[in-house]
Amino acid sequence: MNSEIINWLNNNFGYHISNDYYKFIDEWKNWWKGFYQPFHRITFENGEKSRTRDMYTMKMGKKVCEDWASILINDKTFIRLDDEYSETFLVGDTDNGGVFGSNNFWDQANDLMEKMMWSGTGAIVIRLKNAAVSPDGRLLPSPDAWIDLNYLEADKIIVLSSDNGIITEAAFCSDICIKGSSKLYLEIHRKENGEYIIENHIFSVDTQNASLLREEELPEGFVKVMRTGSDKPWFSICIPAIVNPISGNNGMGCSVFAGAIDNLKGVDLAYNNLNSDFWLGQKKVFLNKNMLADMSGNKKIAPDEVNQQLFYYIGETMDDGTGKSMVQEHNPDLRVADNTAGIQAQLDYLSFKVGFGTKHYQFNSGSIVTATQYTGDKQDLIQNAHKHFIKVESFLHRLVKTILWIGHNFIDGRVNENAHISVVFDQSPLVDENAERQRDKDDVSAGLMQKWEYRVKWYGETEEEAKVKLADGEPTDDDLMGFEGGEE
Repeated sequence: MNSEIINWLNNNFGYHISNDYYKFIDEWKNWWKGFYQPFHRITFENGEKSRTRDMYTMKMGKKVCEDWASILINDKTFIRLDDEYSETFLVGDTDNGGVFGSNNFWDQANDLMEKMMWSGTGAIVIRLKNAAVSPDGRLLPSPDAWIDLNYLEADKIIVLSSDNGIITEAAFCSDICIKGSSKLYLEIHRKENGEYIIENHIFSVDTQNASLLREEELPEGFVKVMRTGSDKPWFSICIPAIVNPISGNNGMGCSVFAGAIDNLKGVDLAYNNLNSDFWLGQKKVFLNKNMLADMSGNKKIAPDEVNQQLFYYIGETMDDGTGKSMVQEHNPDLRVADNTAGIQAQLDYLSFKVGFGTKHYQFNSGSIVTATQYTGDKQDLIQNAHKHFIKVESFLHRLVKTILWIGHNFIDGRVNENAHISVVFDQSPLVDENAERQRDKDDVSAGLMQKWEYRVKWYGETEEEAKVKLADGEPTDDDLMGFEGGEE
């Protein structure tokens, strides 16, 4: 679909956008799904005609992206603001879901991290629903408006302009359903005299010929052109902390396994060999025709269904002059140990290439041991995770900054658009969090760490917040475990 939208943008706006980069994204998508036809579809000759079959696959491309997503954003990740009212507007409370709650943010953000890892780029597009707009398209304050977030992967993102690797203008494609009909929703975010303008288009899609796009009138509630009055983009883009080696990427990232395609192939070759040995290694018994049961029509078969699979008729006699028995067994070697060792070696190579180190996937008594369980060296995983954290933190910070600006200017003036933003990541997949927390408590007791420093690190508070709460004697979970609060 991107090629048709790109052609439409080039024809209607005078752009010169190339579709070449999306062929890489399409290939990564197939590896993420676990079936890349040029590799996984096997053609062979059986002596009479060509036949095909699909390889057995472990679908490790998806597993790698799932594991990175669970490290980068999970249920222990949170965002803190130094303004209580603004934080409630953003993340909600018991009475109000906030922007994040109404958009199922944390679940969707975790999914987006997986999509970003396979596609190389993830974006959250901000929409203002039920907005008040002047006749010339300028946004007006409205307490009835609300913020809607849309989560998109690379094949839904078209870069219009980028500067020093940072995407400044983009078009975003979404599949939507209006009264049961599938539509393509195109949002164009472009700059004009330093101000971001958002232009909306709706297309019907021909199910028989996807290349036929027909623009339709926007349905009720959609604004054709919206002038934001700001130089802040209403989108935030995140890419993995990997330098993209592909030319013409225009600021888009590359898949976390872009440099490990051969390793994905190696895993599937080893796994296919294991399964093929099991498939071909069924026990066979060859016997003389005279030993088979005589059914109606003089059809000789093995006595039951199991034996029909087990026994094979090979002729009137098996006597080749050597005095062989009339019954012979064939028990192929399944080579389980060799195949398992081969799969493990390929998994080690893959794990290393995607940034986990060599011991992230380990078979132990038939189960896979992941990063929280193995005792090997985690240094590669820790270093790469913190590189990715930098990208994700910047991505979340830009998103929240724009949400607060929109909230203050168009929904509720009490929202502080300049509130301090803190992003706290879950470190437990990388370190023994309980042990580190206990060490910090010991450092506080020994006077090596200030109590406010402890709260900043483990509660995501600012230095000022932590000192105020300690002065007020506010209890924490640690107080209940014997860690006393108080002012230093």
